[in-house]
Amino acid sequence: MRKFSHFIVLAVIPLLCGCADKVNSLEVTATAYTSSPQETDSTPSLAAWGDTLKPGMKSIAVSRDLIKIGLTHGVEVSIEGMEGKYKVLDKMNKRWKQKIDIYMGKDIKKAKEWGKRKVTIQWTSEPS
Repeated sequence: MRKFSHFIVLAVIPLLCGCADKVNSLEVTATAYTSSPQETDSTPSLAAWGDTLKPGMKSIAVSRDLIKIGLTHGVEVSIEGMEGKYKVLDKMNKRWKQKIDIYMGKDIKKAKEWGKRKVTIQWTSEPS
């Protein structure tokens, strides 16, 4: 019984002190992109923060308004309908709002099939 009571104390302490990580959720427009020059520029595998994108990576680009609310470089995001976590490694042009772009490697067909849809994303942030 003593071990169980220690577990309860350890589980409750973050809630009482306000130091538990916060789960954020937001509905955004999601599109897809690839490492092709016609979609980006002459360095299609180089992301805006300097990361090199490679096919198979689970990565997203975010609109700059999302960066301001905590979706900064390296944050891991769950995307409704997608398996696993996607890492924020790229940022989009300033004209986009409430939008993510899912990296599809070099698979242009897969990116076109994804199209444009509304999804809910979730990420964890440290308490402020």
